[in-house]
Amino acid sequence: MQFADFWYIVALSEQLRPNTVLARTVLGEWLAIFRGEDGQAVALRDRCLHRSSRLSAGKVCEGALQCPYHGWVYDQGGNVIAVPAEGEDFKPSQQRQAKRYATKEQDGYIYVRLANTPSEEFEPFSMPHYGESGWETVRVINRFANNVTNCAENFIDIPHTAFVHPGVFRTSRQQKLEMTVERWNGSVLVEYRNENSNLGWYSRFLNREGAEIKHSDRFYMPNITSVEYQMGRDAFGGFHQRHLFITSQSIPETDNSTLVYTDVTYNYGIWNKLARPFVRWTAQHIIRQDIEILGVQGEAIAKYGTQFSNTPADTIHVFVESIRAAISRGEDPRLLPNQSVNITFWV
Repeated sequence: MQFADFWYIVALSEQLRPNTVLARTVLGEWLAIFRGEDGQAVALRDRCLHRSSRLSAGKVCEGALQCPYHGWVYDQGGNVIAVPAEGEDFKPSQQRQAKRYATKEQDGYIYVRLANTPSEEFEPFSMPHYGESGWETVRVINRFANNVTNCAENFIDIPHTAFVHPGVFRTSRQQKLEMTVERWNGSVLVEYRNENSNLGWYSRFLNREGAEIKHSDRFYMPNITSVEYQMGRDAFGGFHQRHLFITSQSIPETDNSTLVYTDVTYNYGIWNKLARPFVRWTAQHIIRQDIEILGVQGEAIAKYGTQFSNTPADTIHVFVESIRAAISRGEDPRLLPNQSVNITFWV
């Protein structure tokens, strides 16, 4: 197994308009993304076979991509279909074919897989409740100066929230919480207990009765985190009028650059539409704070390395790191032994 076996987002569907070419980087590979004549997404290595110009600087016409340097034209299969300098003498050749990568379009995202023959036919992650009736989704895109592992760990880390996002998303109260952390089948599953009110600005709206919150965090190999909150009471005394998912796909551009696509998908009932601008603003505000702290961490790691000193609350990170390390070694992390740990920590 290798990281190239998996699917990675390279664009929103709406970004990839006809006659548009996008430049993207995944796992250090430069890509030119466009739509072919049939409307399907195409991903070619961002290099012209002729004189190594970047195809992403070219233009798309009728589903074919033209290099900006000498005008070589590539179809959606990566085949060179025109060489202006050869004029009428041009003849197609199998030797003139740009490297092409598999693409898929799902849940409003364009995905690319770099491996031509993956160890297993994985599918892109299905975004929770995307497009379903009664649910709203706010999408934001941000770049972090850090690697995928540290980004993913940040997105499912409670202790940092009281210090990086004070008042906005939790305040340090030394509240005793409990969690069960499980490593299972290439995933890390976390269930929290004893949470009820420390949610920052929107506590009164999200959980004004102070009922216990159902909160779980998930990490799915190799790069996906999903945070789920269910809170509040309905008119009959039941739970969970408010339901929220924060799902992030961390795309490895280079060793210290990660492009993160985040979906905030929520069901607030009659408040869905009204809440949308507030959800977007708050999500982006919190993420900007995370970008700053992860940038600081990235600088320190570049200088001193990753000799972390862990606490029991960091068990979730240890499990995430074990899964990503297994893939780095070419191993299947689903073969790691299942583990489950109960932990007490304070926020």
